[in-house]
Amino acid sequence: MRLSDCHNIDNFRKLAKARLPWPVFDYIDGAADDELTKGRNTSAFDEVDLVPDVLAGVGEIDTSCSIMGRKSALPLMLSPTALQRAFHRDGERAVARAADKFGVWFGISSLATHSIEEIAELTEGPKLFQLYVHKDKGLNANMIERCQQAGFDALALTVDTIVSGKRERCLRSGFTTPPRFTPSALWSYATRPRWTLDYVFGPKFRLPNLDGHVQEGSGKAVSIQDYFNTMLDTGMDWDTAARIRQDWGGTFALKGVMSAADARRAVEIGADAIWISNHGGRQLDGSRAPFDQLREIVDTVGGEIEIILDGGVRRGTHALKSVAAGATAASGGRLYLYALAAAGQEGVERALLILKEEIERGMRLMGVTSVDQLTPDRLRWR
Repeated sequence: MRLSDCHNIDNFRKLAKARLPWPVFDYIDGAADDELTKGRNTSAFDEVDLVPDVLAGVGEIDTSCSIMGRKSALPLMLSPTALQRAFHRDGERAVARAADKFGVWFGISSLATHSIEEIAELTEGPKLFQLYVHKDKGLNANMIERCQQAGFDALALTVDTIVSGKRERCLRSGFTTPPRFTPSALWSYATRPRWTLDYVFGPKFRLPNLDGHVQEGSGKAVSIQDYFNTMLDTGMDWDTAARIRQDWGGTFALKGVMSAADARRAVEIGADAIWISNHGGRQLDGSRAPFDQLREIVDTVGGEIEIILDGGVRRGTHALKSVAAGATAASGGRLYLYALAAAGQEGVERALLILKEEIERGMRLMGVTSVDQLTPDRLRWR
């Protein structure tokens, strides 16, 4: 299978599976426990039908919208994800360049493999930083200050990782950061020579946003579960979120809100946006899918705060359904990570082009010429 054979996100997934050692692929692809929530995140979109109008004069359409104060060419964001250099030697650099080319938001994680400063220099486009609150308060303050100085447009505080979900695929494979060549997976690494040579002879695997504070995950191999369970602040609460918002002083979002009550609290502390997200099904298996929960949250805080629908997005029509149901935009991680793993920046650009064309085609077939015409009357729940 070649990159030119990829015509949807599932095609990129298959190509990524062929090119990555299985512990690395399973880290991207896997989720918590029985992975029921991961599957529901996508299948939830199947419960809603689009209702098109015809003869609407759709020769010219506008797919752009405003997200957190910045113009986006599409109602679609690239969610921040960790450890990207484990998937392709260019990691976050490739994603930043692709997002800049297509004029969409992207984010980097506290556990990114390129630094805040390096990514900021690559793009003038909209970018956010995903903050994991560590027990080391000096590290938290350092990352916030670096993002301020580098000109990041928004900070997203991740609130759903107080402890790690049980990611059974990673337990079976022994995946760590940095990746280790374990005996059980040695054959898989040996039969993926392109990935293995890039990893061994490419730039040293690092988590540079943690420099000077944390060795785990960069100089010292550790599983993601152990990292979350030992390094992150389990005492984080609403007062913590309010203080971080004040320390940051800029556009502020909470990522991982799933209940209407928490959405209301986010408004009360002055957050600019919430991401309805269950961390791609990687935390609490059996939790509700973001799209299933969207209407309840829109009914509670719609119009008071921006709402990003994050999770399970695989098609342009998923973004259209999200916006029509009341979200500001849709967002996803695996939708571009598969493409990054498959072919680096070229892969991410092809994935974005496919999604862009799906959004454009879907809008024309629905008879809408602008994103603000995507309203609830365009949907029917089965």
